[in-house]
Amino acid sequence: MKLEDEIKQKEFKSEYNKAIVNMIYTFNWMDAKSRSFFEPYGLTPQQFNILRILRGQFPQPATVNLLKERMLDKMCDASRIVERLRLKGLLERNTCQNDRRAVDIKISEQGLKLLDEIDSGMNDFDNMLSLLTSDEVSKLNELLDKLRG
Repeated sequence: MKLEDEIKQKEFKSEYNKAIVNMIYTFNWMDAKSRSFFEPYGLTPQQFNILRILRGQFPQPATVNLLKERMLDKMCDASRIVERLRLKGLLERNTCQNDRRAVDIKISEQGLKLLDEIDSGMNDFDNMLSLLTSDEVSKLNELLDKLRG
């Protein structure tokens, strides 16, 4: 559906202004879709992101700083998310042997199993872009990379 119809606005200051509004609207649409996708797994998108990063590090541990660097949402509180995931048994947090001030974070077996379960349903998540062709998705990625400079 066209942006104008979705937000009931006929005109924009410019095509640039419309593009910015369209990206914000689309981000919120995708955010709502991702939240509802992860809800049955008892996760938020940010929690999934941390588990995905930890799986990529596995079997090596990560630090909170490494998680912050790699997270998609730079504004979230990684330490708080790590604690919530620890309480769910999806990761382990231990004092670093080399630096007692640092904390090593590793995904647990339960966390790995949950990610395997999520992976099996990931095609449904990817279907958010099903109206685009493979070439259009490639072009979209190229344009978004270009936009960020």
